[in-house]
Amino acid sequence: MRTATIDRKTAETAISLTLNLDGTGASTIDTGCGFLDHMLTLFAKHGRFDLTLTCKGDTQVDDHHTVEDVGICLGQAFAEALGNKGGICRYGNMLLPMDEALILSAVDLSGRGCLVYDMAIPAQKVGTFDTELGEEFWLAFVRNAACTLHIKQLAGSNSHHILEGAFKSVARSLRQAVSIDPALQGEIPSTKGVLQ
Repeated sequence: MRTATIDRKTAETAISLTLNLDGTGASTIDTGCGFLDHMLTLFAKHGRFDLTLTCKGDTQVDDHHTVEDVGICLGQAFAEALGNKGGICRYGNMLLPMDEALILSAVDLSGRGCLVYDMAIPAQKVGTFDTELGEEFWLAFVRNAACTLHIKQLAGSNSHHILEGAFKSVARSLRQAVSIDPALQGEIPSTKGVLQ
């Protein structure tokens, strides 16, 4: 089983996270940020990742540290659970409609952290959630998962739908990328022989 447990404590957040890449999409999530909980529940379900996550953060300031640090921990968990990445498909992509929103995502588990975030979210907030934190989350994730991730908004006018579409699309791209390709028989899918 490809699993990881991450515990991270700073002056701003205390996070405990467990991840199973080969799960059923079951999740128990409590970050203290309701919108982030909603997004991560969708992420787990659409990626079929089992995810248990608690975060005690300084949300009396705002949600920034919680969102960024959860992204860090989730990225670390993916990196740990993937190990040397032998046998994985490596690449994944998804064009996902969410009502009027249309989001394209593509991922390469390359060992190199790179985010291309091409989103035009019309509102500054969804509820109390600062929509700019979507980019902060994915930037923290890619730096720690060591992957290349493109997220492109092709359509959309509702900020909730746009952000939700991104989380669902990336989850499904990652589901493809982490899946095992039987034809590889455990080989590293790179001419370099390593993905790091």
